[in-house]
Amino acid sequence: MGTHTQLIYHIVYSTKHRERTIIQDEKKRMFGFIHHLLTNKNCHLYRINGVEDHIHILTHVHPTIAISSLVKDIKLASDDFIKREGIFPKFNGWQDGYGAFSESIKSKDRLINYVKNQEEHHKQTSFIDEYKALLEEYEIEFDEKYLL
Repeated sequence: MGTHTQLIYHIVYSTKHRERTIIQDEKKRMFGFIHHLLTNKNCHLYRINGVEDHIHILTHVHPTIAISSLVKDIKLASDDFIKREGIFPKFNGWQDGYGAFSESIKSKDRLINYVKNQEEHHKQTSFIDEYKALLEEYEIEFDEKYLL
C-alpha cells in the first residue's frame, strides 16, 4: 500500500513589530520566491497573499516535513531574498512566531478566496483582530499580551 496524505495548512505571520513594509508593487516577487521554495520541498501552494504587515500561505505540506521547519525555512529564505534583492527597503524581518492551522480539503476553495481577497478584507479588519478571530475559530487559547 502507498502513502496517501492530505495535509493542508493555512500559515499566517507578520513582519517584525507589524511594520507596514511589504510594498504592493514588489510583493509578487516575494510570493514567487516562496512558491518556488515550496515546490522544491514537494509542497503544493494553493494560494499566497498578504498586505503591508503580514502574509497568508495556503499549502499542502509534504508528510516528511514538520510544519515548524517549513515555516522557519520560508521565513529565513524569504528574509534573505528580500534583503538581497532590496524589494522592501524598510523591511526589518519577520516576527518570531506564526500561526499554522490544519485545514480540511472541503475548506480549500473557501480559504483560497479568503487568502485571495486579503486587500479587501483588511480595509475593514486589522491584522490583530483577524488573527484573534483565527485563534478563536480554531479554539486555541492565547494571552493577548503575547499578540502585541
